[in-house]
Amino acid sequence: MSGFNTKVTPQIEELTRLCQERSQLDLSLYGKYDVKRGLRDLNGKGVLAGLTKISNVQATEVIDGKTVPCAGMLAYRGYDIKELTRGFLKDSRFGFEETAYLLLFGALPTREQLDEFSKLLGNQRTLPTNFVRDVIMKAPSKDIMNALSRSVLTLYSYDKNPDDISLSNVLRQCLNLISVFPVLSVYGYQAYNHYGRGKSLYIHNPKKELSTAENILRLLRPDKHYTDLEAKILDLALILHMEHGGGNNSTFTTHVVSSSGTDTYSAIAAALGSLKGPKHGGANIKVVKMFTEMKKEISDPKDDDEVRAYLRRLLNRDAFDKRGLIYGMGHAIYSVSDPRAEVLKSFVAPLAREKGRMDDFRLYEAVERLAPGVIGEERRIYKGVSANVDFYSGFVYSMLDLPLELYTPMFAVARIVGWSAHRMEELINTDKIIRPAYVNVLPAAEYVPLSER
Repeated sequence: MSGFNTKVTPQIEELTRLCQERSQLDLSLYGKYDVKRGLRDLNGKGVLAGLTKISNVQATEVIDGKTVPCAGMLAYRGYDIKELTRGFLKDSRFGFEETAYLLLFGALPTREQLDEFSKLLGNQRTLPTNFVRDVIMKAPSKDIMNALSRSVLTLYSYDKNPDDISLSNVLRQCLNLISVFPVLSVYGYQAYNHYGRGKSLYIHNPKKELSTAENILRLLRPDKHYTDLEAKILDLALILHMEHGGGNNSTFTTHVVSSSGTDTYSAIAAALGSLKGPKHGGANIKVVKMFTEMKKEISDPKDDDEVRAYLRRLLNRDAFDKRGLIYGMGHAIYSVSDPRAEVLKSFVAPLAREKGRMDDFRLYEAVERLAPGVIGEERRIYKGVSANVDFYSGFVYSMLDLPLELYTPMFAVARIVGWSAHRMEELINTDKIIRPAYVNVLPAAEYVPLSER
């Protein structure tokens, strides 16, 4: 750390004040110039910025000429996520590899295609010689998303043809990254846990014949043991996080950066930086921490009135982080329901029973049931509020004994598939850089010589 300034000095504080003072915008100007803040209108509808065949997110329908909220729907390549997951769950098999094939190549694989694709991913789940020692173990970070980004950018140096953006080369790069993301994530955590916390170091080799979910649990746990239910629910969680339309922040980032013609490693590192944000991929961490605090504050979780009172305290900035939010409730698109949360919840109860955490599950159910009413009473909202996928995914990860540091990387392990599909789609269909317009609201200034200032 010697020579690297990590202290905010009074000089930096003063320069910060100047920056804030001179960059502050009059927010009423957004309305004057009809600028959609966050690329969304006042009703939360996103500005159309592109076309896609990869997935569809729907939360409204038109009835008698009026747009009204409806139960949320998510489709991968035209297949409803509920039907898709029901297919492999009925057969009691893992679905990550099958769903990845669907998103990347646009059709459900045959048994032979699925076996070949699974073998391809398994064979690619290796890192360059000494990469773990020379990259992952050097300067380990407590933020595994940053460690993951660093590893991705470093892999550029190990690629003999990193800048070739022909489709075959980009697909090869994407498949490599999909394969090694679980390894990079877990190894990054193990390095931090050892060097940062002084814990024992476990570096297990992945097994080619195992699914992505099975390998994650095998790599993470000291004894490499896990139950079938644990692996199947982790597999399900990964599938539900795999893709969510082209407009979500990290996927849109992938489109924007890919449109510049940059390499795959830079595009995926940019998407990782976006996903890391607590308003995007880090939300389930907030949910788990909120419930941890809630259990300390509520004496009887079965008392609806007491739960309601705590939820009002959250909204009134009198509890938890005092941000005025009930984390895990509400979504930028969904209002009536989030289909991902519905699918995941149906498998949370069996895992909670296996782990002896049914009391926690009942508290989650109570908050899911009561929060919409409390929010409706305390807030002026333009659409309904329901539990989103982050509401239950954090609970699932905690029951799987995943450390908090790996919650967002697990999101990345899944979403790298969607990013890859969208990067390919961007390169196939456009050769125009994405370049929206901003309105300058500062009048021209006359230059003053330095000697006269």
